[in-house]
Amino acid sequence: MKINIETVVQQDFLKVKEGFNQSLFTKLSPPFPPVKLLRFDGSIKGDFVTLELNFIFFKQKWTSEIVADKTTDQEFYFIDKGVELPFFLKEWQHKHRIIKSGQGSIIRDEITYKSGFSLLTLMLYPALFLQFLYRKPIYKKIFKG
Repeated sequence: MKINIETVVQQDFLKVKEGFNQSLFTKLSPPFPPVKLLRFDGSIKGDFVTLELNFIFFKQKWTSEIVADKTTDQEFYFIDKGVELPFFLKEWQHKHRIIKSGQGSIIRDEITYKSGFSLLTLMLYPALFLQFLYRKPIYKKIFKG
């Protein structure tokens, strides 16, 4: 299943790239499930990010590896791929793109995921979509002109 969400911000893409750090990552965490950041190496190939998701009655660990990153004169992107996922996910890939757009930028989240069951994959879509939609006002606030 694929989810794509774009957010227009008012800063140059290289300034936005600089802002993709641990502080931003923490601010992007939605209210539920509460997320504890266990490891944050950064957003270049070979880095890892590990989270602990707290579902009240149980906790799940989520580790992603940054498998690619690239900066051109028009765009910066990095791709995280799930290597240890919560029980309800079998595959996860998230391409974070920051695209030059005039004096500002477009932040584009391109997510591909799969659970172990087709029906569950479909059922996860609304929750995951809302988790990433939650980021839009945060991006706009942090990366305002």
